[in-house]
Amino acid sequence: MLHYLPGEQQALPPRPQMQDVVVQLFTHHTIVEPILVPAVVEPLLVLVLAGAANIEERSLGGEWEAANVQAGDFFLTNTSEPYEMRWQTQDGDIFEVMHLYLGLPLIDQAARDLLGKHATPVTFLDVSGARDERVRFMLDQLRIELISERQPSPLFARSLAQALAVHLVRTYLDPHSVARRGNALQAYKLRHVIEAMSERLADDFSLTHLAEIADLSEYHFSRMFKRATGLSPSQYFIRLRMARARHLLLETDRSIIDIGMEVGYSSPSHFSQVFRREVGVTPRAYRQA
Repeated sequence: MLHYLPGEQQALPPRPQMQDVVVQLFTHHTIVEPILVPAVVEPLLVLVLAGAANIEERSLGGEWEAANVQAGDFFLTNTSEPYEMRWQTQDGDIFEVMHLYLGLPLIDQAARDLLGKHATPVTFLDVSGARDERVRFMLDQLRIELISERQPSPLFARSLAQALAVHLVRTYLDPHSVARRGNALQAYKLRHVIEAMSERLADDFSLTHLAEIADLSEYHFSRMFKRATGLSPSQYFIRLRMARARHLLLETDRSIIDIGMEVGYSSPSHFSQVFRREVGVTPRAYRQA
């Protein structure tokens, strides 16, 4: 999520890599411009650790739905379509959140345990700003184990994650879900692709290179990437370029020509044209505003 949410990711101490349990901590300020959240196959849980905010979400082109959240509230996202969100912190404060991705093997094992050994792949209901003391407790224990403990135990962390998966299957199973794993992009593949894009913003776009990273054909990669993000890989690459350019325009005194070159545009007029098309104003006007 680091590549989608304009918050500050908290630096974490070195920890053993766990494929089925990925934890990130973020500090957020108010964000008015909607950001795009991708749809991936793994469920995502978000726990509010501190602060409060009014969060709005909508499907692409849909109506905004709002929820007031505070420490202890959580979100569960297992949508098959990308969506937009924005938020405003209360009293001008910041709020801190924990993100947890649960690997599919944990979910499948919980489903077989509760629904029988021949259980088909399951998905969950989407939950926004709810409160569940079991979810809060297990997420908090995972945070303590993986971040605060001097020598975290992968066995203990996986046991907590497995217990959480059982609770989610018991409580938040979508009875009308249709398995979509064959057509959904896995979170780690999407992360690797976007990392590769971000590292090479000054280079020409290469669909072949990105498809190789995802270990997919160009056709299937393009289709699954667009299903996850709502944008083609080339469109998303331009969005990343513009996000970087906007940051540099606001946070540095570098010339517009230098910024354009850093994000891959040797022609100032071409950079200004693309920036205006994507952002709505020229780079100069954006900086002055």
